[in-house]
Amino acid sequence: MNQQVAHPMEKFQRQVRSLIQSKVIQPTDRLWKIALLYGDDWGYWKKELEDFEFTMQDSISDLLDVETWEDND
Repeated sequence: MNQQVAHPMEKFQRQVRSLIQSKVIQPTDRLWKIALLYGDDWGYWKKELEDFEFTMQDSISDLLDVETWEDND
């Protein structure tokens, strides 16, 4: 059995979708707004986003539009 492990950004993306469905944030909000919700964990997620060339001024919908997360090591 070959089990696929989800990329951490896929999990983060699902969490962000859940926040939108709960109406905590909006897709048109900027990524920096997520920092208010993630507290101490935000540093990690901010670095991950920047590694994928996101800026904190990008909209959350830009994050949700990503279909595949691949590290370019």
